[in-house]
Amino acid sequence: DVENIVNIEKPDGAVVQFGGQTAIKLTEALTKMGVKILGTSAENVDAAEDRELFDEILEKCQIPRPKGHTVFTAEEAKKAANELGYPVLVRPSYVLGGQGMRIAVSDEDVEEYIGVINQIAQEHPILVDKYLMGKEIEVDAVCDGEDILIPGIMEHIERAGIHSGDSACILPSRNLTKDQVETIRDYTSRIAKEMHVVGLMNMQYAIEDGEVYVLEANPRASRTVPLGSKVCNIKMVKLATDIMTSYLTGRPSPVPALKEKKIPHYGVKMPVFPFKMFPEVDPVLGPEMRSTGEVLGMSTSVGEAIYKAQEATQTRLPSSGTVLLSVNDKDKIELIEVARGFYECGFTLMGTGRTCDVMVAAGLPAEKVCKINEGRPNILDKITNGEVAIIINTPNDKKGRGDDSYIRKAAVKAKIPYFTNMAAAKATVQALRSIKKNGHLEVKSLQEFHSEIQ
Repeated sequence: DVENIVNIEKPDGAVVQFGGQTAIKLTEALTKMGVKILGTSAENVDAAEDRELFDEILEKCQIPRPKGHTVFTAEEAKKAANELGYPVLVRPSYVLGGQGMRIAVSDEDVEEYIGVINQIAQEHPILVDKYLMGKEIEVDAVCDGEDILIPGIMEHIERAGIHSGDSACILPSRNLTKDQVETIRDYTSRIAKEMHVVGLMNMQYAIEDGEVYVLEANPRASRTVPLGSKVCNIKMVKLATDIMTSYLTGRPSPVPALKEKKIPHYGVKMPVFPFKMFPEVDPVLGPEMRSTGEVLGMSTSVGEAIYKAQEATQTRLPSSGTVLLSVNDKDKIELIEVARGFYECGFTLMGTGRTCDVMVAAGLPAEKVCKINEGRPNILDKITNGEVAIIINTPNDKKGRGDDSYIRKAAVKAKIPYFTNMAAAKATVQALRSIKKNGHLEVKSLQEFHSEIQ
């Protein structure tokens, strides 16, 4: 299809940066057609996508990344996973939206996942990486090959391991140290120069034990470009287009003249999911992307920005009622903080089995509810009777994931706000506290927000 258009239009060049992964994959074919790629060259696009080439760039720049191996068989994958230490991330290379990507915690997981991956025709090797449990950070940058502009650093609310398209994120970041911010800016600048990025670039980082690791570099516009543009009042697409077409127009690059801005407000990106259209699908999140869109909430308070974004996804948070909590053992460390937060916001607490016991032991009044196989009235009865306002349910291992999926599916069917990880539950408490404190939402036009930027 593209070749037919090229033959008729005979363009001066083609821009592949604004079409996501699909367009990036066409770079090589367009070059073979004799079409000039405007912006980052085909070789440098390939350097970001090819594991070994990208590793060489990081080594040259002395930038750390999670340890990993390239493999072709299940045996090689298991050997690599044991060498790295579980958990590991197993994924095909050159994939769209994290397709076929899995977090493995055992040899059995690796065998099962490699089997699934190999059902899809493999032109490229399989990657096995050490899975980092830390905080995930995202950066969009505009570069002209020499100078670079980073409008802001985005901090994911969910931990690393959930696909960036499915994570809520806050711009500007609020939990990074000054050193971490400087390191992220330095790494982004070094990689952009080494890869000769012309136009837009998206970087993803993980921070574990205070150390910054590069997860990936994408020499293209990402889905967060509109977020950065609106929150920071920087027209990133126009800047990138001016840079890429400068050789046609004769105008100099606009980047050197631009200055960093101090942003006095917060923007929160919240993903929108299609689960209500698929009531039998378990709405739990992982490294494979499942969202079909996103919304933006803006405010001078993080909590209020989260509330606005949540409301824009058409999931309005209730101001009172019962919160049902059923969390796995590893999340019980954070359970009391979340449960107490809801209780202090005026909610009553309900919990299953050990979740309820932990809350009661901490001095929180909580009602115990039966799981589906433990008697009546059970969770489904409570949801059906309209006795539950919010659900916090974090999946267990494979058995628990199967066992608890009915809770999450019931939440989707009943249109009850639900959260499947503790980071999202904490953000919800923060949003409710903000609304309770202020009593109303701040309303401002985008122009008013922009006028306050220094």
